[in-house]
Amino acid sequence: MKNFSNAEFSPEAIELMTAALEAAVATLPEPVHASHVTALAESILRSASAGERNVANLQRIALMELQLAPR
Repeated sequence: MKNFSNAEFSPEAIELMTAALEAAVATLPEPVHASHVTALAESILRSASAGERNVANLQRIALMELQLAPR
């Protein structure tokens, strides 16, 4: 996982990011690979660090990045 050690989020932002990650993972076909969850989490952290707080947008961006990621 990328280094997000300097990132700070409010408890509310963490709840939003958690909801976005759970929703994104729920859309993936079984079996869900840990690498996919990690990629989604990194994307959500990046987007939230840039100021995004809408759960649907965080989810959508993460899923789009996962789809575009090289395999």
